[in-house]
Amino acid sequence: MPGLGLSLTAVDSGLVSALRRAQTSLTLFLSSPDGNTVAGTGVILSYSSTDPVPGACNMEFNLDIDPNIYIHYNLYETTIRFAPANLGYERDGAPPACDQSTGTDTRWRLQYDIYQYFLPENDLSEHSLFTGFQAVADKQGMMENGKRVMMLKSTDVSSMVFNSIPGQGIIYSVIVRDPLLNTSASYVPAHTYACSFNSTLDSCQTLGKISTKIFFTITGLAGLFVCFFGHRFFKCELFCMGFSFAAFFFFILITRTTELDYDIRLALSAMLGVVGGIILVMIWWRFGSVVAVVVIVVGLMLGFLLASVVLFTPLGDIDVFRKSDAVFWVTFCCVTLIVPLFFVCLKGNITTCGIVGAYAVVLAVNAYIYTSLSYITLNILKRLLNNTFSAVFTDVPFQTIDYVMITVWVVLSVCGIVLQLYRERSRPFFPPSPYIMWQQERERRKTNILDPSHHFPSLPSRLLARVRQLTKRTEPAGEHTPLLL
Repeated sequence: MPGLGLSLTAVDSGLVSALRRAQTSLTLFLSSPDGNTVAGTGVILSYSSTDPVPGACNMEFNLDIDPNIYIHYNLYETTIRFAPANLGYERDGAPPACDQSTGTDTRWRLQYDIYQYFLPENDLSEHSLFTGFQAVADKQGMMENGKRVMMLKSTDVSSMVFNSIPGQGIIYSVIVRDPLLNTSASYVPAHTYACSFNSTLDSCQTLGKISTKIFFTITGLAGLFVCFFGHRFFKCELFCMGFSFAAFFFFILITRTTELDYDIRLALSAMLGVVGGIILVMIWWRFGSVVAVVVIVVGLMLGFLLASVVLFTPLGDIDVFRKSDAVFWVTFCCVTLIVPLFFVCLKGNITTCGIVGAYAVVLAVNAYIYTSLSYITLNILKRLLNNTFSAVFTDVPFQTIDYVMITVWVVLSVCGIVLQLYRERSRPFFPPSPYIMWQQERERRKTNILDPSHHFPSLPSRLLARVRQLTKRTEPAGEHTPLLL
């Protein structure tokens, strides 16, 4: 019968048993609480008296000695917690006190290495999970196959926060080290997919809403058009850039200020994006200011993407960016604002079309097949929407599909830029404003009396005259017979 403090009901659970001096065997029991048939794998590890004891200074969880890692996740972040370890001791000996003093002969000298191991992308099978566990079950396997992301001291809080990646399997583990004796021990590895396998609406198997797929499919097709033909069809490019800028801004605003359903928020953002695209086109049509539309919107789009790429690298996980929102956003804004200053020209606009348009294609592919490149901008969106996201490690896996998508992004960008530069080499930098051209044509017609169009009434005058003919009765002239000359 399971006893309090000696048993645990959980996923990825483990037990620690301190052996007696003459003990030569140990019996462990495993059962499914509801009687269902489940698959599992077990690993038995032995430690000596000099090795640290994981979870031996547990004051929070149910087990007397708790070597387990507890995971909690939401849309934005995944948090792992664990109980502090203690120093090892001989069989039948008294365990060292946990909190009597903080000297070098106590558990306060211990250090904790946090590891993560990414399972294969787009693979939710049990075989993949168990194969991963077998590869990292002990400390040697985790150090060889996993990635160390952080080292915590005993004075630090025994928890870590990571970026949630729904649908991506990740195994977390903690290895506690005794630097004085040069020994170590592993906690029980724990895994998460940051999604539910039991949800009927949005489970791990059906991750990605239909509305999201439709939205990003259209976005990808528009991005492909902009990548190769954006500068030639300048009004279409402006509409797409204005749509992206406005939709992104209003999605953040609506999410921060309301609790509407996701599909409604996405639909409202799309509609407001259409309005933003039309407004940007009308600004250029009316005022003809290339600097206003290219620098303020198109240039900022490229600056935003490049700043996101810079902070997507390991540079974004250094402590100064994780501990200070001010430093992060000042750096982000500086990169975003500096980039447009070097692209106020034909080449800058075409470069933006190629890079941003090709990335839109990557986002469209991500709607159907997971790729880590989507987190270039998604991490920025999460940080804008979640006030506590700054403390999160934003590390993501880079596997075969990601390298393929990087290649696709680069090839599309280069081909689009080269094609547009070649096609536009003999054309003006930017097309003239239709409104300004119409004004110039009107002035020319007023002053050039030899132009036949000078004597032709304008369209409003012709329409007004036609209305008057339909509504006003013509008076007779008084003469109904022809004059004879």
